[in-house]
Amino acid sequence: MDGTFFTDVWNQVQKNITDSSDALGLSQVEWYALAAHAMGQLVVSALLLAFFGLLYLCLNKTVLLATRRLQSAHIGPGHLQTGLRYLFLLFTTLAIMAQYDVPDTVLKATARAGFVALGFYLAWLACSKILKEGLNRYQIDKSIGQLLKNMLSVLMTVFAAVMVLSQFGFDVFSIIAGLGIVGIAVGFAAQSTLSNFIAGVTLLIERPFRIGDWVKINDQEGKVIKIALRTTWLRTRDNIFTMIPNDSVASSDIVNYSAEGPIRVRLPLGIAYKESARQARDIIMPVLLEHPKIIQSSDMVPMVRMTGLGDSSVDLVALAWISPEDIDFQPGISAELYESIKEALDTAGIEIPFPHLQLFIDDAKGLKPLFEPLYSTRNASSTAPDTR
Repeated sequence: MDGTFFTDVWNQVQKNITDSSDALGLSQVEWYALAAHAMGQLVVSALLLAFFGLLYLCLNKTVLLATRRLQSAHIGPGHLQTGLRYLFLLFTTLAIMAQYDVPDTVLKATARAGFVALGFYLAWLACSKILKEGLNRYQIDKSIGQLLKNMLSVLMTVFAAVMVLSQFGFDVFSIIAGLGIVGIAVGFAAQSTLSNFIAGVTLLIERPFRIGDWVKINDQEGKVIKIALRTTWLRTRDNIFTMIPNDSVASSDIVNYSAEGPIRVRLPLGIAYKESARQARDIIMPVLLEHPKIIQSSDMVPMVRMTGLGDSSVDLVALAWISPEDIDFQPGISAELYESIKEALDTAGIEIPFPHLQLFIDDAKGLKPLFEPLYSTRNASSTAPDTR
């Protein structure tokens, strides 16, 4: 019984497969001939890959030997190898497509598109080389140079894509119009991003600061690490990275501490009125001159000046110059100078006052009723006999 059941199931499965094949028109297909044709196509494709691969290896070896013998900086083996790989892929793709009976119109369009893309790549290499030489000749800022390179790459890519699509019969003008409509839609949807992008381009052109400058933007003080098209990166003295949108940077006050070279450090000080300002100056000056980070050139001499007469002190200020490379350590330098100045003034016996008030009561008879009972009680307790 079990054998009969399984036989019936198998016969039903075969019948279902046969009915499905008849309905799809697959019963007339010669599967053995189709399999033989497919295997033949795969073998031919493998032979084509091997042939073009061997040809690529020979040409690649020849290019490497030629560039080594020429030893010319103008010949880039990397770009030549990239071109050879591209040609290898293009010819291999065309040969394989021809084996699978792809229409001639598609083959020709693919070939034209491939050579158009190769032409744009060569044009991009030439323009990049010219741009690089121009940037080096005129010593253009690296940030602007990077912006120009990115713009060149984007423009070349867009034009290449449009021209490649045109080889397959696409309407170029319709594509450009569609891109314009998409650009308008994206512009409305990303107004903030576009605003930051335009502000970034403005910053790169006007150059209120450069990479490595120490700046203050929107109450954020730090060293400029990166100027991107959307944000500006700062690193604070606490090694905290801050990203500020370029739109905010362009519309705010910018203080650049590094733009004009050395900066001057101001140290407010105070001495008591009984002390001599001249003597304090003579004591503070050696401290400024002995510090290794203080500039001592003829036009940047450290000095100590009196700035005013305060409520409880004679106000002085110590002025010293430090180099742009030491701006990162300016708080530490100020702390070291303050500590050394205080030790020097303490050693010389010069008082550094603190704010205080003195109250003088000449004739306070109105307070006598308040304090007289207190004095009477204290005197009585002190004169009372000891009854213990």
